[in-house]
Amino acid sequence: MDKPRTIIPIQPIAAGADGRREEMVSLYEAQPKIYPREVSGWFTRWRWALVALTQLVFYGLPWLNWNGRPAMLFDLGTRRFYLFDLVLYPQDFIYLTVLLIISAYGLFLFTAVAGRLWCGYACPQTVYTELFLWIERRWEGDRGRRMKLDRPGWTFEKLWRKSGKHASWLLLSFWTGFSFVGYFTPIRTLWQEMVTLGMGPWELFWTAFYGLATYGNAGFMREQVCKYMCPYARFQSAMFDRDTLVISYDEKRGEPRGSRPRGSVAAERGLGDCINCTLCVQVCPTGIDIRDGLQYECIGCAACIDVCDTVMDKIGSPRGLIRYATQNGMDAGWSRAQMWARIARPRVLIYSSILLLVTVAFMASLYLRAPFKVDVVRDRGALARIVDEGYIENVYRVQIMNATETEQRFGIFMDHLPQARMQVQPEIIVGPAEARWVAVAVRVPPEVGQMLKPGAQRVEMVITRQRQGEHADVAVREKTTFMVPR
Repeated sequence: MDKPRTIIPIQPIAAGADGRREEMVSLYEAQPKIYPREVSGWFTRWRWALVALTQLVFYGLPWLNWNGRPAMLFDLGTRRFYLFDLVLYPQDFIYLTVLLIISAYGLFLFTAVAGRLWCGYACPQTVYTELFLWIERRWEGDRGRRMKLDRPGWTFEKLWRKSGKHASWLLLSFWTGFSFVGYFTPIRTLWQEMVTLGMGPWELFWTAFYGLATYGNAGFMREQVCKYMCPYARFQSAMFDRDTLVISYDEKRGEPRGSRPRGSVAAERGLGDCINCTLCVQVCPTGIDIRDGLQYECIGCAACIDVCDTVMDKIGSPRGLIRYATQNGMDAGWSRAQMWARIARPRVLIYSSILLLVTVAFMASLYLRAPFKVDVVRDRGALARIVDEGYIENVYRVQIMNATETEQRFGIFMDHLPQARMQVQPEIIVGPAEARWVAVAVRVPPEVGQMLKPGAQRVEMVITRQRQGEHADVAVREKTTFMVPR
């Protein structure tokens, strides 16, 4: 069923210089403020559980110490990313790419199965809107009192309630910005800088920027972000099909709508189960009427299901007038078991298979990841030269990056180059999470040089981790070239 459209009147304007009457047409529809009613129920409890979980992680992780530093830290100054025992370098950017792929396929999978689960339960916009609405209700009261408070005119009560609400919003917003910056600057250091008014300009800027963005998006824009700014609202239909579980109104059971005395039988009065209380509209954070059918503005929060079930309990009708259902299931009158049986369809199986394969490969790659990284750079000042006794020498600069938080010892040798002599320290020590450049000179005797073709020879430099008193346990091979002069 199409949504009812608001007709915007054309406003006449005085005649122009040529005598013709002009008209002004507004291209934008005025959006009334939405006052969502507070609701309780099974889905609401799940939503608040996820709000608590996500915010516990977001606010708590920067304060969690791990090996003497935050458990998660993006150290841009040293170009290190710490995640518990993992130390990642810019060369590990591939892991971020794979994480984005996993997130994308996870979103595709959840959307194909049950619509906008991410939007309704875990999206930051939803989470902070819920928190801001909770604060608003504590200061201004329920839906009716908030609407009354927003009527024109100022009173002392309105002033102090509005002031308290906005002060609480700002406090939460700037604490959110402070926590965000705490992922880039150790948060205990950042706290000391804030207390002593010694925060750097970039730290201060990003704290204010992120805080004000939270304040504006969750306090004022709210559903406008979900309806107009979020691209997901626009392309979600490409991931839906008629077997996707979406929040649906059972029109066959609910129509025709109409109020009736409690305990009366709807069928005897020629009515459906919907008593037209409009509570499903009043609890909707985007202000839509779910009874008008599937709409892109629906974020899948299921608040309308909770409140409708409560109404059905009160009037003695079975629950489920508004419920998660598929379009095919609603049209054919399928049972819940029949709808769930259609979940294992080709699209879902493909998404699940790709997601499983990529996740397993990602975890295996992290597990098998070498505890250090190597970068070999040729000395471009002298590609090759003849030194004492006719030896051919090439000079390299080797960067060894320790990807652990313990001191490591390394050795270097050349492979695929007969009788090569290495001029390098016998043992190279690299500190925890440090990177070190080492100069390496490789020489081959003249008789070997005569056997090699002039030009670039493909060789491998092997860097091994040496355990104290033990043989090498990890080796990393880097391809390079050995130049033979003509």
